[in-house]
Amino acid sequence: MHINQNILNKVNEWLTPVFDKETQESITEMMTSSPKELEDCFYKNLEFGTGGMRGIMGVGTNRINQYTLGKNTQGISDYLKKSFVGEELKVVIAYDCRHNSDTLAKVVADVFSANGIKVYLFSELRPTPELSFAVRYLKCHAGIVLTASHNPPEYNGYKVYWQDGGQLVPPQDSEIIQIIEDLKYSDILFEANETLIEYIDNDIDEAFWQSTVENASFNTPQLAKDNLKIVYTSLHGTSIKAIPSVLAKAGYNDVNIVAEQSVPDGNFPTVKSPNPEEPEALTMALNLADEINADIVVGTDPDSDRLGVAVRDLDGKMKLLNGNQSMVIMTAFLLEQWKRTDKLTGNEFIGSTIVSTPLMLELASAYGVECKVGLTGFKWIAKFIKDFPNQQFIGGGEESFGFMVGDAVRDKDAVAAILLVCEIAAQAKASGSSLFKELINLSLDFGFYKEHLISITKKGIEGANEIKQMMINLRENPLKEINEQRVVCIEDYQSSKALDLMSNETYDITIPKSNVLIYYLEDGSKICARPSGTEPKIKFYFSVNTELPSIEEYNIIEQELDNKIKNIITEMNLI
Repeated sequence: MHINQNILNKVNEWLTPVFDKETQESITEMMTSSPKELEDCFYKNLEFGTGGMRGIMGVGTNRINQYTLGKNTQGISDYLKKSFVGEELKVVIAYDCRHNSDTLAKVVADVFSANGIKVYLFSELRPTPELSFAVRYLKCHAGIVLTASHNPPEYNGYKVYWQDGGQLVPPQDSEIIQIIEDLKYSDILFEANETLIEYIDNDIDEAFWQSTVENASFNTPQLAKDNLKIVYTSLHGTSIKAIPSVLAKAGYNDVNIVAEQSVPDGNFPTVKSPNPEEPEALTMALNLADEINADIVVGTDPDSDRLGVAVRDLDGKMKLLNGNQSMVIMTAFLLEQWKRTDKLTGNEFIGSTIVSTPLMLELASAYGVECKVGLTGFKWIAKFIKDFPNQQFIGGGEESFGFMVGDAVRDKDAVAAILLVCEIAAQAKASGSSLFKELINLSLDFGFYKEHLISITKKGIEGANEIKQMMINLRENPLKEINEQRVVCIEDYQSSKALDLMSNETYDITIPKSNVLIYYLEDGSKICARPSGTEPKIKFYFSVNTELPSIEEYNIIEQELDNKIKNIITEMNLI
């Protein structure tokens, strides 16, 4: 097959002595045996997306390896020196259970130390939220975690955190990316200064656990805690290093761990995908819950930033909550706790995203607080905390099964969120209710909102072009009517413009630019199209709503909303 000359130029660079013998041999073999794979390895440079940089491990500019991560780290080192002149620079590094995460973390530590930067390196795998906590606790200038979150086993990734404990946001992100792009691979300093690398573990763990218990506990009586039967799974990931200890420290003693999934393993052998968004991932936990008649199931993704929750429904059967449902039940509980303790002054806010449920806006309004809405990704919620220091952040989340309790951790945090959701469940059960009934009560008060997500995977160069064309079609040939409902407004976050189709007026969108398109229908439905920033996928988010007259009609109304979503998906030819 013919390979583009630009790709060949990159390949030839990687065949020079700057790169080790093993890398060169792998490339030489691919040139004869797998030219298409070679093309995919080099056709672009891995980019920073919604949650940092993620990619398949291997050789090449479009892969995660010691050279692509080394170049990132060299660029960040140069930027830190430029940004904090005269300061003793410090960074902290953590990693997850994935293949090569520990060795890649040491490469990153080596490069920082070779640049004269003090490095705190966790001695073993740790949850991502603990890294965010450690940045501020250790007063570091930056933090790195080696993780690919919930991606398949062949992936790894690199998340960058700044002084505030949040992920990189503008303008630092584009400035750092430019420095990285300007570097040559020969500029990377790989020779470690071991005297600048300090291994950390138990002291940080204890501080993180204590902080979590303080932030996510709300005066639940011990008897209520004792009466809550919990099933927990780490899905072979890092949360096993924190959640059992945090729950025990908080007084929850009936915690039943899914043993087959408790050992960290980058192959994730018991699941198709280690993602609590996928119902299949929690099958073993749900089975255990039925065996022991548990009240609640909680599980995390490999780096412990996402949480999955299942509770007993009105018929006593375990029911998985989606990310929007768990987010609103936690947010409503926090708001009510702040109200009961007279902490609401009108100067507080909660956080959400443009693709999440509109119910968050309703909750904020009811409690007299602001709901700040940003792009997908918790870095934007963390940015709100940094940009508005005179306002207090209560909590917030996004539809992708993430939540943040307070501001001790500046990223989605399944450790604190799981403790919080257990507090809610324990208190509800003690009062004769249940977490599921509390969720229904919110629907009675604010309307029944139902959300759904579909992801369409398109791999490789052709897939990237298909996704690009889908977004072009939605922009250039916008739908006027969906499921017999007129489209009343279209928001285009790429152009920062919104069009009101009823008045034919346009208005500006003040949220930063992003490749996102949202359709609003006359019945209050919302449809969002967004290419993923970290995976070869395009995602479609659906939100529909109606009144819920009574708790007895819950199942009927839910079915009606489910059917509405199915009709929209069918009419848009997405299945």
